[in-house]
Amino acid sequence: MPEISRFLGIVISMYHTEHGVPHFHARYGEYWVSVELETGRVHGKFPRRALQHLREWWMLHQDELLDNWNRARLGGPLEPIAPLE
Repeated sequence: MPEISRFLGIVISMYHTEHGVPHFHARYGEYWVSVELETGRVHGKFPRRALQHLREWWMLHQDELLDNWNRARLGGPLEPIAPLE
């Protein structure tokens, strides 16, 4: 799964072959979630603090995430997205 960002132990990735609602995946240790790009709805479980960081990052990078989703749907390469600082 192509990694597009990494910060504070959280790894963000997006599959090239996924379909359905635009979303990305995040991993934090043994925890995994998927996050809908348009609504920020989270599927899965994350520790509270890591989830707060993830939501903050999502809010800052919604346009870049949607651009990557569109690239992935067309089979193109994904662009890295800046980590949360």
